[in-house]
Amino acid sequence: MPYLNDLAQFLDRFFAIERYSASERGGVYIPSPRPISRIGLALEPWENLPQWVEKQKLDALFLHRPWKLQAKLLPDIGVLSYHLAFDECMTLGFNSRLANVLSMSDLEVLGEKQGRAIGAIGNIPQQKIAEYLHCITEIFGGLEEVHLSRTVEVSRIAVVGGMNDELVREAATRGANLYVTGQMRQPAVEALKETEISAIAVGHRRCEQWGLKSLAGLLRDRWSGLSVIGEERE
Repeated sequence: MPYLNDLAQFLDRFFAIERYSASERGGVYIPSPRPISRIGLALEPWENLPQWVEKQKLDALFLHRPWKLQAKLLPDIGVLSYHLAFDECMTLGFNSRLANVLSMSDLEVLGEKQGRAIGAIGNIPQQKIAEYLHCITEIFGGLEEVHLSRTVEVSRIAVVGGMNDELVREAATRGANLYVTGQMRQPAVEALKETEISAIAVGHRRCEQWGLKSLAGLLRDRWSGLSVIGEERE
């Protein structure tokens, strides 16, 4: 069975935390020496988190946003936390795991922040845009907002963890028919109209929830005997 530091070292490498400032790297939030056979994953603490931890007999916990955690209410377990690295690597952005699910190929970087890619652009099998929106809805469990142009078919998409005028225009210039992001941003609306690129906002929380499921798969792939339990709000 792995220990908390084993999981942290694995995720440090996966997230390439050396790209981030020391305050943004994440890692071990609350240390623990116990071996881990069951780890729980959650986006943030909630009222009944301690009861859930006890019920699931967890040895460790992963929290995306740990800041409101009342550690004194938890049993003696370790806690891992990654915030910015999780957002950029496990949700929308240059995310090869998500790109595979979206049937994207020939990935290229779209947009950068402090030398890190914040988005990807790539090809998909040509299809009706309505069919592809249905696919994305199934992947994320819903959509928050849809802005459709006159485009009937889609063959190239941009998946970006942000949205502004410049990014939308770059995606359109580079041949994207569809711009996929977390939240629609008003400053980019004019660019959508002028470039006639379609855009959808999946919703910030839906992106995070998909990322949490992807993280669960990643940990199971690495440790076959590790039980990974997703959050259950009561």
